[in-house]
Amino acid sequence: MALVTVTDSARDYLAQLIEKQDVEGMGVRIFVTQPGTRNAETCLAYCPPNEVVPTDEQVDLEKFTLYLDHNSVPFLEEAYVDYSKDQMGGQLTIKAPNAKVPQVADDAPLPDRVNYVLASEINPNLAAHGGDVSLVEIVEESVAVLRFGGGCQGCSAVSLTLKQGVEKTLKERVPEISAVRDVTDHSNTENAYYQ
Repeated sequence: MALVTVTDSARDYLAQLIEKQDVEGMGVRIFVTQPGTRNAETCLAYCPPNEVVPTDEQVDLEKFTLYLDHNSVPFLEEAYVDYSKDQMGGQLTIKAPNAKVPQVADDAPLPDRVNYVLASEINPNLAAHGGDVSLVEIVEESVAVLRFGGGCQGCSAVSLTLKQGVEKTLKERVPEISAVRDVTDHSNTENAYYQ
């Protein structure tokens, strides 16, 4: 079963919302749209009894049942749902670090482990500047060949990003990687974050 943490405050908040629906046996379904892609989104939806899918995993949260969409389960590993009150009322937060790429085992092939770190840790940070990085290949001596895109292509800070951000993180998370190499054509600065 996927490990999904729902904090007490989130349970209470969701239970209040469910109660307002006035439907006996109403639950909540958690699922990932476009799982395993950079466009993956983790969602919560009401789940009345007539919409329960037999293949869903069920988690009894005492006040209601949480249904985990069967196809989303590998992408929901380590998902976290929280609710915090604020001046505007409150905020429900869903974090699913494996939604874009399912977690891979320590003994998975090297390209899979590199892609996992790129998707789960590096690209979310680069996305703040409209950028991304992808693995082209792994060559001799475990050098990861990467291609930057979006706001990173042609960006004047890309060499700093490559060495102090991407390479450092990849080498920490995937110790077999000895270095990284950028094969991006940075002469095109049309979408660069820093020019």
